[in-house]
Amino acid sequence: MVKPVKKAIFPVAGMGTRFLPATKAMPKEMLPVVDKPLIQYAVEEARDAGIDEIIFVTGRGKAVLLDHFDHSFELEQILRERGKDDALNGLLEVMPRPGQISSTRQQQPLGLGHAVWCARHFINDEPFAVLLADDLIMAEPGCLAQMMEVYGRTGGNVVAAEDVPREFTNRYGILDIIEDDGTLARAQGLVEKPDPKDAPSTLSIIGRYILQPEVFGHLDKQDRGAGGEVQLTDAMARTIGDIPFHGLRFKGRRFDCGSKLGFVEATIAFALERDDLGDDVRHMLKNYV
Repeated sequence: MVKPVKKAIFPVAGMGTRFLPATKAMPKEMLPVVDKPLIQYAVEEARDAGIDEIIFVTGRGKAVLLDHFDHSFELEQILRERGKDDALNGLLEVMPRPGQISSTRQQQPLGLGHAVWCARHFINDEPFAVLLADDLIMAEPGCLAQMMEVYGRTGGNVVAAEDVPREFTNRYGILDIIEDDGTLARAQGLVEKPDPKDAPSTLSIIGRYILQPEVFGHLDKQDRGAGGEVQLTDAMARTIGDIPFHGLRFKGRRFDCGSKLGFVEATIAFALERDDLGDDVRHMLKNYV
């Protein structure tokens, strides 16, 4: 029987140097797409997929991120007194239940694998999800919910995946595929950021993972991979053969909000989907394109 996934790790310790000076005093995960920060989109996606426990792996200067998921009693009282019920409800909807959110520190920037490893004591011996807020995904149902449906059938490790141009394989973890039906691919190996001429495919892993706890046994070794960092991809690859590994081409649009262009595109795309903004944004864009 497949164990349910109820816990999710959110690695949010990065410095966000691509967005300086905006991220000098504000975490990049708090950058808003329209009127909601990136991290809130990711947390809501996790909740919609059935996640009960949220673990933030933070760094210095990330207190405001945790505050976002806490009550602001003065603000809430002002909104009540002024009858701004819609704004108040928008704040309260994001509030977790007591004890639903935990956090730990990644004290050194040693890579994604290291960040996930820092949360090991919160996971115990359970399967878990990992969500990277930089990868904002517009999908219905959400990307993680789609992955949960697949996981219920396959078990093992499941990652969100999409095909990329071959010249970009050196930016991603790439699957070495043994079976592929066009939606779900079974991998026999993974390669982190391979040179295009050496890439086993063009199917790349993006920032959504469902993983079995055995991955921590490999992360415990703290082996360094590409870029001199502890790579999550390397640890996942070492579980293949013992644990099934699948990549899902999810239905939806992914926006790389770790880049300025991707962030701008996401803001426009999400604004266009809004009933209160879409028509006005289309009209405004005609002035520029």
